[in-house]
Amino acid sequence: MNIIEEHRSTLRAGDTTICIEVAALPDGDRDLHDGRLLIRIGAAGPDGEPVADGQIEVTAGAAGTVGTVLSETLRHHAALADPGGRRGRDRPAGQGCPWTAELDAELERRWIAGERVADIARELGRSPGGIRARLPRVGCDPERRGEYLPDPPSMRATTPGTGDAA
Repeated sequence: MNIIEEHRSTLRAGDTTICIEVAALPDGDRDLHDGRLLIRIGAAGPDGEPVADGQIEVTAGAAGTVGTVLSETLRHHAALADPGGRRGRDRPAGQGCPWTAELDAELERRWIAGERVADIARELGRSPGGIRARLPRVGCDPERRGEYLPDPPSMRATTPGTGDAA
């Protein structure tokens, strides 16, 4: 007598009902866990129309890896197909472009003048995160608008002959 292990999951995603069935296939005299798995996937839309149907057979030892690869691949393709997703949003014109000395000077001037991150980002064609990340590089404190970072001890001027900060 063959005993077949089986697992069935049904879930809803929006108007779609998805059913995933995993069955361990008997493999002669071998242990079921060293055998093969049959994975069946079916999905139905709101009116019961099929939107997905298929199956794959894998070794039990490869099931975890296959699951990870399928999950990552499907997530990637879903993101590409979703025009409202993160990748579909408009990016600032200067995002990803190198910073120039002129842009650094403009960033410093605006920050010390007390402008908000969002306003600076819009004017310089950068993202707010890009502005916050660049502020310390031009000597500005990203936590306190209109202020410079304090000089670290290694950069403070020393009194000649004493080694003490002036």
